[in-house]
Amino acid sequence: MPVSSTKNSRNPGRPAAPGKPLRISAVAKRLGISSSALRAWEALGLIAPQRTRSKYRLYSESDVRLLQRAIFLRRARGLNPAAIVHVLKRQGVLTAPADSAALPGQRFRRLRIRRGLSLAAVARATGVSAGFLSALERGQMRASVSTLRRIARFYRTNILSLFAPVGDNPRLVRPAQRKVLETAPGVRMELLAWGNTAMEPHLFRLKPGGGSGESYAHEGEEFLHILKGELEIWLNEHEHYRLRPGDSLYFESATPHRWKNPGKRETMLLWINTPPTF
Repeated sequence: MPVSSTKNSRNPGRPAAPGKPLRISAVAKRLGISSSALRAWEALGLIAPQRTRSKYRLYSESDVRLLQRAIFLRRARGLNPAAIVHVLKRQGVLTAPADSAALPGQRFRRLRIRRGLSLAAVARATGVSAGFLSALERGQMRASVSTLRRIARFYRTNILSLFAPVGDNPRLVRPAQRKVLETAPGVRMELLAWGNTAMEPHLFRLKPGGGSGESYAHEGEEFLHILKGELEIWLNEHEHYRLRPGDSLYFESATPHRWKNPGKRETMLLWINTPPTF
């Protein structure tokens, strides 16, 4: 059921009740900025307002507080929007990189709407429930790597597109510049290079128990090297390996594979796909 508008038809000038979602016009008036400025902040990934079925943006009080902080940094310190996002990430106000935190669901939602598809239609085609897809699109749920692969394959794209890398591939990528994608349960992928590359290198960080979910496959070849912790991986369900620091593994991506961290501490590994088809 869509969330109803906060407008009070009997008392149009009455403030919205605490905690009640706000429309973009109400937020713009409250903050003293234009609606287009709010949309620009959203494009940068600072906020991700929910949407009604009629596509109206709905902002929470936490969204408003975050915007107030951003506006203060702009006016008091003269920072541009990109610098403000960087400062808020460094301060821990944004708990995940602003350009990637909710990208999978947002990206899938844009693709679905562009194709004129219902959630039910996508659910039937992918075998993922409509309720889960809806929660994923709203940023209320994270999906395993295998589920992301299944949905991405339906849209004829891949997981690489969910990182939303922009611009040409840089020669040098600092840790703070990495594109990040977090999945469930406990999997963090950091893209180490992007653009017109023949390889797709990642740094994977897996929490204890974190894994891919069910098996998946795609085109290409894969190489992984364990830096820290342990990794269990199954190839075609017939081959099983338990890798430790210093171990490396190569296999063809078309081989169905699944993996997880079986240990009690974080696993860190370098994972390279070629060509970029993951």
